Amino acid sequence: MKITRLYTGPDGKSHFEDIDIPLTNIKGAQTMSEQNHATGIIFRETSGAYNLDFHNAPRRQYIINLEGGVEITVGDGTSRVFGPGDVFLAEDTTGQGHISRAVNNQTRKSIYVTLD
Repeated sequence: MKITRLYTGPDGKSHFEDIDIPLTNIKGAQTMSEQNHATGIIFRETSGAYNLDFHNAPRRQYIINLEGGVEITVGDGTSRVFGPGDVFLAEDTTGQGHISRAVNNQTRKSIYVTLD
């Protein structure tokens, strides 16, 4: 399963990296990853007016978008939009951070799975 990792590089800026979560065949027509240990879960609703300048992720966390979208911009100016069903791993807890903006003035519903 492909997801995006948001991390701080040696240059102190945030970057995107596409990563693959390995899945293993199990009974029937199913595949599953290994278990990941989490420390908590946060349910979040973000207003359509959301526009946050450079900031860091407060902790390592998976972010799972349920509804609406978010545009993330990293240190080199590259932007990606994450919509419903998209998952990304936020690990840029140091350095310059990233910019987050609502997409199309829509409210976003998401789940944060904290890892630290």
